[in-house]
Amino acid sequence: MSSEQLRESFLAFFEDHDHKRVPSSGLIPANDPTLLFANAGMNQFKDVFLGREQRAYRRACTSQKCVRAGGKHNDLDNVGYTARHHTFFEMLGNFSFGDYFKEEAIKLAWAFLTETLGIPKERLYVTVFEDDDEAENIWHQQERVPKDRIFRFGAKDNFWAMGDTGPCGPCSEIFFDFGPEASDEEDAYTGIANGLDRYMEIWNLVFMQFDRQPDGTLNPLPKPSVDTGMGLERVCAAVQGVLTNYDTDLFTDLIEPIAARLELHKPFSRSQTVGLRVIADHLRAISFLIADGVVPSNEGRGYVLRRIMRRAMRFGKQLGTDGPFLHELVASLVTKMGSAYPELIKEQPQIETLALVEERQFESTLNRGLPILEKYLEQLKAAGQSHIPGQVMFFLYGTHGFPIDLMEDIARDADLSLDHDDFRQLMEADAKASAADADFKADTVNPAYEKLQGQTRQTCHDGTEGSGVIRLILVDDETVTELKEHVLAQVVLDQTPFYAESGGQIGDRGFLKVGDSEFGVEHTTKVLDRWVVHHGILNSGSIRVGDSVQALVDAENRANIMKNHTATHLLHRALRDELGQHVRQAGSLVDGDKTRFDFTHFAPMSAEQIERVELAVNREILANHVLSIAHMNINDAKQAGAMALFGEKYAEEVRVIGIGDYSMELCGGTHVPSTGSIGSFKIISERGLASGIRRILGITGVAAFERFQHSEAILQEVSDRFALGREQIVESLARWQADKKALEKQIESLKIQAAKGGSGSEAIHEVGDFRVLVKAVEQVAGGALRQLADELMARIQRGVVLIGSKNDGQAQLIAKVKLEDGIIHAGQLVKAMAEVVGGSGGGRPDMAMAGGKQGEKIDDALTLGLSQIRALIRA
Repeated sequence: MSSEQLRESFLAFFEDHDHKRVPSSGLIPANDPTLLFANAGMNQFKDVFLGREQRAYRRACTSQKCVRAGGKHNDLDNVGYTARHHTFFEMLGNFSFGDYFKEEAIKLAWAFLTETLGIPKERLYVTVFEDDDEAENIWHQQERVPKDRIFRFGAKDNFWAMGDTGPCGPCSEIFFDFGPEASDEEDAYTGIANGLDRYMEIWNLVFMQFDRQPDGTLNPLPKPSVDTGMGLERVCAAVQGVLTNYDTDLFTDLIEPIAARLELHKPFSRSQTVGLRVIADHLRAISFLIADGVVPSNEGRGYVLRRIMRRAMRFGKQLGTDGPFLHELVASLVTKMGSAYPELIKEQPQIETLALVEERQFESTLNRGLPILEKYLEQLKAAGQSHIPGQVMFFLYGTHGFPIDLMEDIARDADLSLDHDDFRQLMEADAKASAADADFKADTVNPAYEKLQGQTRQTCHDGTEGSGVIRLILVDDETVTELKEHVLAQVVLDQTPFYAESGGQIGDRGFLKVGDSEFGVEHTTKVLDRWVVHHGILNSGSIRVGDSVQALVDAENRANIMKNHTATHLLHRALRDELGQHVRQAGSLVDGDKTRFDFTHFAPMSAEQIERVELAVNREILANHVLSIAHMNINDAKQAGAMALFGEKYAEEVRVIGIGDYSMELCGGTHVPSTGSIGSFKIISERGLASGIRRILGITGVAAFERFQHSEAILQEVSDRFALGREQIVESLARWQADKKALEKQIESLKIQAAKGGSGSEAIHEVGDFRVLVKAVEQVAGGALRQLADELMARIQRGVVLIGSKNDGQAQLIAKVKLEDGIIHAGQLVKAMAEVVGGSGGGRPDMAMAGGKQGEKIDDALTLGLSQIRALIRA
């Protein structure tokens, strides 16, 4: 049975048993800051298990994309060396939300494994929690599993908790025996307890039946639930009769084209096998992460992706590849997994482009890091050191991404070793400080919101005025029944015309009025995806829970937000048309003043590109498209071509905003009725935000028109002041700039000639068998000072040149040394002289510069330099 058949048979089996087939969520957890990446099938159902979200079904099954790399759950360094570790994997799971429990969960799991997949029962073992008599009895009495194949383990292995408090319960795991070829350990209990590869866990059934209290008490849940997870890679190995996950078709169908690209032939050596496995595994993680909106960067998820990519590239280099290769392998993965995950097909160009860009950057990293490492090696050998300190390793690895094993190879050639212990301590300290992948636990939400029944009915798309009843008032996170004047508070209504911040659009502001009492709403948010919270201050009077209020949104601010939001949709499409289909939204902020749009792209936009994008948006504004709004199933919307924001959480039914034939996006925000209402659009800046991420700021309406007017006024002023036609301004400025540079060069040359010709003080001193030329000048700096030092050294041919220049009260010093024995070090000499003028500096043994704030002490600094030279010669 192929992996494709196995995945489908699992989902079809549970569909036949009344489970809803739910698509995998993205790898970027939606609205969940506790997770770096999706790492389990239940992640997308977290709020359902916590009782915060209701679904139309009580049974579900999924094949979930997962990544474990970075933060606490980090398998990266083991990948390739073990039979089971992966960065990317698929978790098959079936779930019950207060429907069936242990009896049916065990029955379904056993039936699927032994009947649908045909796995022999004698190759399966079961573990249960040590106190879970119920589960053991079901396994033994219902499924006829012999008691000598059922083992009890403690809470460490067989009890699952969502956090320190909240839903938890025992779990039961199913293990597959790979036989004596995997290990000669015949005792299954010992093999399972010691984690031997022969006995591998293939399915974990979690029975959420308790609610853990702060004091540790376990209270039974009124509706127990089930969460199961079975690794597709592992069960494939069991079904296909191979000893490692890498021998399943999930990986062999990738390893074969990788080996062909690298010109490797069977039988592979151990190092080749490891390298091929690493590249195959990492290719999966890289492709799925990019397809889900992650781009390489130096922080967070992007940093994890970059590490995975560079690890794959490094193994490629070790296997003999020269130049970029990863981007050429993406097609083989798309062929293998594209039918199950269509996003791979859609995002293939983006994946290939990003891989190629990152490979080229890594080449640059190596070219940049090697000279630094070689410099350290030279210094360490000169100092008689035998190893590279962990701090140096940490700097090269963390700052420049320089691979540790490549460091080790280079160090070995220099007869040096690496201080791995020191490096490990630094890495562990850094991981503790920056771990982003926290334990899976419930977010902290004020209990008052959870106790409140119902939800806020939002009427934001019906207008800017409405009425409602106050359901809740919070002051300093405490509930109150009455709010007094001039007190900050959070107010919840049963219905509201205020838009709650989401999808990049800022929440509305305005007023809530009860008679003569007025509550000023500064911003609006959403809690538990149910309640709209109005944040603000009571300006006058008092309000109470139960009061009927008049809700008034700031209509002018809302209108500006609508213009900016619709313009953002137009901008997104225009950028994709201009720069390529790899462009996607990476974040946004839409408020009444501007639209801020972050997008994936790998280079600064040229002025011409910005101009064309701006023009494209304004053309669509002038076309005055009437916006269409439709509500449809999310899968139907995506198939129709609607674009979704990565990382955003969508319901099964979504709102689709269409702008003619030009744009179609999933969006819950507020928009203008037609594009002509936007008026005009102007890009005011474009800059890099992170590696592969650009940011555009844009304005619309009156603000854009005022910007055009301001630019027009500046052009007219320049034209009038310098008596130039507008078409002459750029050419004239370029000519003036060239003339200015030429004059500056002439001035520098004259300064040097004046200094050489006797301007300032100059003295030549005989010290030992060489001469020291000491000179003080004024207004000679930078390159001119270096040129003067070179010309003065040419005059004495051998020795030391010391120059001090006073420039607008500041001091600049330079030392140039031309001696054979290395007794005089220019950098050390200048460092000492710089202290006299209140500055610092240094440099090479043959030339060094420094600066300081006290130009009046130049003569003292030069005197010190000369005396130090004499002292060194006498010594």
